[in-house]
Amino acid sequence: MKPAEALSQFVQQGLQAGHTPERLRAALESAGWTSQEVDTALGGWDDAGLGMPVPRPRTSVSAREAMVYGLLFVALISVTWNLVSLGFRLIEIWVPDPATGYYDTWVGSSMRWSMATLIVLSPLFLWLHLHAERATAANRGLRRSPVRGRIGALGLLLAALVLLGDAVAVVYAGLSGDLTAQFLAKAGLVALVAMMVVGYFRRFTEDT
Repeated sequence: MKPAEALSQFVQQGLQAGHTPERLRAALESAGWTSQEVDTALGGWDDAGLGMPVPRPRTSVSAREAMVYGLLFVALISVTWNLVSLGFRLIEIWVPDPATGYYDTWVGSSMRWSMATLIVLSPLFLWLHLHAERATAANRGLRRSPVRGRIGALGLLLAALVLLGDAVAVVYAGLSGDLTAQFLAKAGLVALVAMMVVGYFRRFTEDT
């Protein structure tokens, strides 16, 4: 059962047992629930003179919250993808592999595209991150947001798949005799960035 559902059920049962909203509020806040969460839970029920709690209409997750976290996710994935792409091109220059060649024009174009994407999307990601952090700092209940939890779970899933694919590629290259210094550098970069993504999105799922 989700925290919001458990809280709503507690309020319903408490009102049915005859406890006042003020007494329920004091008990919930002493247990660690935020005042915003308690307001939401108590606001979901009304006595209506029937002697039993009547549920009020509930609003869904705000479109603004979904947009912020959705855009944050897209921006982070784009930044990490192009960071790895730029890193690959630099590794090919710094750690050349005599067995493979590349076209200087293509490498330059690829690097410029990655740099352009990072210049545009990195500030956007930073702004969205700070915006979300300020919102959750002002209302700790937002850390239990279902949108935040699902975005975090999706990010962790993708990062885990990348780590697994990276490990498989290293083992395959080793078995094939293609484990060059350039390949190991690229695999290490992928693993490092994926672990950073895991560390970032892990916080999204801790309170859900």
